[in-house]
Amino acid sequence: MELIVLNTTKTADSSLVIHALSREYGRRSFITGVARRAPALYLPLNILEAEVVENRRSELWRLRGAGTVYPLDGLRSSLAKNSICLFMSEVLYRAVREGTEGDGLYDWCRKSILTLDALDSEFSNYHLRFLLELAVCLGFSPEAADLRPFVGDCSPQVEALLRLDFASSMLLPLNGRTRGTIAEGLIRYLGFHLDYPLNIRSLPVLTELFEFIG
Repeated sequence: MELIVLNTTKTADSSLVIHALSREYGRRSFITGVARRAPALYLPLNILEAEVVENRRSELWRLRGAGTVYPLDGLRSSLAKNSICLFMSEVLYRAVREGTEGDGLYDWCRKSILTLDALDSEFSNYHLRFLLELAVCLGFSPEAADLRPFVGDCSPQVEALLRLDFASSMLLPLNGRTRGTIAEGLIRYLGFHLDYPLNIRSLPVLTELFEFIG
């Protein structure tokens, strides 16, 4: 089975709970023993192939023989890309609840990860595009008028992001502070429709990074 790592939690007995997304099970958590290479293997948004050992007496099924499907070297070697990666994984972890199904969501997440990994430049708006597309995947179909109360003075820029194709949206000139404001608004929009707030701790770090690098 192929899966995407969203987050991990260590247990008292030194096992590792893998919070993951897959075609077969949607959002589900699994447990595995901690090996020497576990920290690198289970990095956020890693795409893995693993065997699932079902246990009807436990909600946590076991992962066995996990291995990396794609190395994601382009993502891990870039500070900016890796910061976007951590942001994306945290948003998915908090927005997609345990038990949520849908192979369309998995395929979109997989494509989003591989696209970010492959981009050589012009990806500073990627997390904004990601949030808008996630809203669509979750069934919210954002329109400019719906987003206006959440993004305020940044409405013209958000309307442009909605209107432009992918390549053009990556070239839309935005400064780091504007990106941060838009991201905050889109996260509030998602939280409004999910009926619970999304406390994304990685956003201030990402915003500060883009304010620094432009």
